[in-house]
Amino acid sequence: MATSTSPLCPHPQSSEVLSVCSCSRAMIRCKMAMARLVSCLALYTSLGHIPSSLGVILRTTDKIVWANEFESIELTCLIESISTNNPRIEWKKIKNGVPSYVYFQNKISGDLEHRAQLREPANILIFNTTRSDTAEYRCEVAAIDDQRDFDEILISLAVRVKPVVPRCSVPEAVTVGTSTELRCLENEGFPAPQYRWFHNNEELPQDPKNSPRFINSSYSINPDTGGLKFRRVRKEDAGEYYCQAKNDAGHAQCPPQIMEVYDVDILGIFLKSLAAVTLFICVTGCLCHSLKRGCFHKKGHNENNYNWPAQNDGVEYGDADEGHFRHKSSFVI
Repeated sequence: MATSTSPLCPHPQSSEVLSVCSCSRAMIRCKMAMARLVSCLALYTSLGHIPSSLGVILRTTDKIVWANEFESIELTCLIESISTNNPRIEWKKIKNGVPSYVYFQNKISGDLEHRAQLREPANILIFNTTRSDTAEYRCEVAAIDDQRDFDEILISLAVRVKPVVPRCSVPEAVTVGTSTELRCLENEGFPAPQYRWFHNNEELPQDPKNSPRFINSSYSINPDTGGLKFRRVRKEDAGEYYCQAKNDAGHAQCPPQIMEVYDVDILGIFLKSLAAVTLFICVTGCLCHSLKRGCFHKKGHNENNYNWPAQNDGVEYGDADEGHFRHKSSFVI
């Protein structure tokens, strides 16, 4: 029978003894592995890392959520691990840094009352979202029977708002070779819309140099502000214009407006002529009124305004500078 030696069995032994020695070595290795496992567990616990079976852990499918106004949206708060049977679940809405309850003591409250519900395990479903729902939402779960008894997750909700009909400003008439600007403005859409301009029902390209049809045009479009500027207006620029405001929620456009282009400034000439006629009428009216009031009647420089009494009383008056008068022979005392 073959014999051998081992660290645990230094002397030659039989095969039965060798089997016992092998089992002893395996047990020692197992005890050493268990000791290392306990050490790692103690280290994780001291560093705040708790195995999932010992604490509540939350996660969400999306931390940034977009929704269209008047549509439904679900904010997910998934419980990956928990030991407590009836954990306390709360949802808070945080807007401008101020928190408020939207789910508290097992019922919907606050801004979401009557238009939201809690779905298993801790998701919240919002019906008919509005622009005021844009905020951060925090899901909080407290599990008193777990070693890690609390966890929370923050979700950002942004509600897209469709643009309303923009306000458009199109000049009625311009002169060839002059500059002009068409304006378009919309303040309700969220995110802020991008603007597009249409000429005779055809969309104007952002850069006219990229289109053979508009390569000779001098316009430029600002899609952020809605401005359409012409450096030098051409006859071909005359026609019907309208603007469209568009974002991810939808689009809206203003009614078409007509811009006419003239070789000469007919409108300017008309306005100047009207102003001249108005000025002439005003001056003529003032002159007539002044003549009626006698404002322009001239008097002689040497005319004496004093009326001398009639000389029928027999007294002869002398010159004003003599300082006396003479009696006629018919003077009676």
